[in-house]
Amino acid sequence: MHELYERMLDLPVHHSFFLFGARGVGKSTLLRKKFSNEFCLWIDLLKPAVEDRYARSPDLLYADIEAKLPNLQCVVIDEVQKLPRLLDIVHDVIETKNIIFILTGSSARKLKQGGANLLAGRAFVKTLFPLSYLEQTGVFNLEHALSFGALPKVMNLKQTEDKFEFLQSYVYTYLKEEILAEQLVRKIEPFRRFLEVAAQSNGKVIHYEKIGRDCGVDGKTVAAYFGILEDTWLGMLLEPFEHSFRKRLCQKPKFYFYDLGVTRALSRLLTLPIRAGTSYYGELFESFVIMEIAKLVTYFHPEYRLSYLMTKEGLEIDLVVERPGEKLLLIEIKSTAELRPDMIQTLLRTSNVLNAEGLCLSQDPHEMRFDAVVALPWEVGVSRYFQSFKNKTRNP
Repeated sequence: MHELYERMLDLPVHHSFFLFGARGVGKSTLLRKKFSNEFCLWIDLLKPAVEDRYARSPDLLYADIEAKLPNLQCVVIDEVQKLPRLLDIVHDVIETKNIIFILTGSSARKLKQGGANLLAGRAFVKTLFPLSYLEQTGVFNLEHALSFGALPKVMNLKQTEDKFEFLQSYVYTYLKEEILAEQLVRKIEPFRRFLEVAAQSNGKVIHYEKIGRDCGVDGKTVAAYFGILEDTWLGMLLEPFEHSFRKRLCQKPKFYFYDLGVTRALSRLLTLPIRAGTSYYGELFESFVIMEIAKLVTYFHPEYRLSYLMTKEGLEIDLVVERPGEKLLLIEIKSTAELRPDMIQTLLRTSNVLNAEGLCLSQDPHEMRFDAVVALPWEVGVSRYFQSFKNKTRNP
């Protein structure tokens, strides 16, 4: 059951907030755990009858709230992007009554495009991701994470065939409910092809024009497609690091999907076995670690900035972390279980050039130091550098 997982995301209890995240990451489950008493009004816009009722007459929200007073403490509106007009009423009620609103959404695109009332700071913004390995206490399995990802429903399924079917259905539902139903693209077929190509390009430098040729659209459209993936919380753009020697650096971003099960389903590689030592395994492991760091940075260190570094000569640093008041942190990720000094020469040289702290994360169980570079088992490194202090008791 979802309740087995204690989520790390802290939610305010005395202030209104948006909770964004892709479908299936556990937003409703998390909220029902904290806001399910008789003093909360729940409005689930995924239910057709409920959506139709408020679509016909948004002002009914006023009446429903009045009926619950004076005991009403909070109102939860699930998938608020379906009816952005309700946000004007939410704004008014926040201003006039002492009621907390909790607004969930799996897409910010419709809210942005429609010029929706985003409450001008009256509501905090929180994001929930697929499960982190730190939230899978006692059940985390790396091979499973690389093969099937970490959506709560996938974690609860026992049979491999059921996991395949769920992930394939998830991709279909995403196209149907998020893209078609919300009319985010004019033509679905180029976008469907784009999803496959984008998933196959996970973690690689993006060449918009090349992807466009593969999908039958122009580069500008491909850039807009990646924007849709960000707005529906399927993944994130990782921008190139900016520095004074930027003319020597690659200027194109990378894109990482948040969940590897979804990535493999989109790329039609879901049934391909994962074998340690292969380049495919290395790509999945790198993506997994980067996404773990991205989740924790969003939860606990929003002031950090993530990027990657690649010179035009092909030298690359997987992740660059800018931390206010601290040294630049350069991270290399290796899937090997036996780390050798020659594997981190680029990291060593670049750390020295930039006067940065170097960190290598791998599956080698030993903690080592090579001049300016610390090498740690990936679980130890991710937790040590990015986990919130108050959650340190979760250390593996």
